[in-house]
Amino acid sequence: MTRAQQTLSLALLISSLYLVCYLGLVPLPAKVQEELIPVLPFWALVSFGALLLFKLGWGVFTFNDVPNAHKELMEEINLARTELRAKGVDVD
Repeated sequence: MTRAQQTLSLALLISSLYLVCYLGLVPLPAKVQEELIPVLPFWALVSFGALLLFKLGWGVFTFNDVPNAHKELMEEINLARTELRAKGVDVD
C-alpha cells in the first residue's frame, strides 16, 4: 500500500466516523452532540496548524544542532557564489 493510499484510507475513515457522529447515528449525550461535534473539524484544523508551526519553529531552533546539514548548506552557498561571480553577477 502506497503512502497516498494510506493517507486516503485514513482520511476516509476519519470523515466517516465524523459523519456518523454528526448525523447522530451513534447515541451521544445531547451536550456533546450539539456543542462538541459541530466544531470538531475547526478544532482539528487549528490543532494541525499549531503542530506544523511547532515543527517549523523547532526545525529553525535546532538548525545549528545539525552540523553536517549546516556544513553542506554553507558549501552549497559558497559554490553558488563562485558560479555567479564567474558569470559576472555581484553577490556581495
